[in-house]
This record gives sequence, structure tokens and C-alpha cells, in this order.
Amino acid sequence: MLRWTIIFLIIAIIAGIFGFFGIAAGAASIAKVLFVIFLILFVGSLVMRNRNTV
Repeated sequence: MLRWTIIFLIIAIIAGIFGFFGIAAGAASIAKVLFVIFLILFVGSLVMRNRNTV
């Protein structure tokens, strides 16, 4: 699951760069959505990791 969070983070950063420099108009909004998905998966992976160690 941590692998997916890193992949979503990289995609969000790339989409954000394209959106902020005007290359793609909708890329900034896509980056926001991907960043939220990244945060949800990251928190979920942290919770699952802690649950397995306890």
C-alpha cells in the first residue's frame, strides 16, 4: 500500500507542475484530487502498519 501512496504522490506532483505552468488547464485540479488520495492512502498505510505491530 505504501508503494501506491508514493506513486500517487509522484503523479500529483507532476500533474501540479503541468497545471501551475499552464501546460494543462485541468492538471492542477487533478493534482489536488490525487494529493487527497495520496493522503488517505498514506494515513491508511500508517494505521495498518501500527495495527500489525501491536
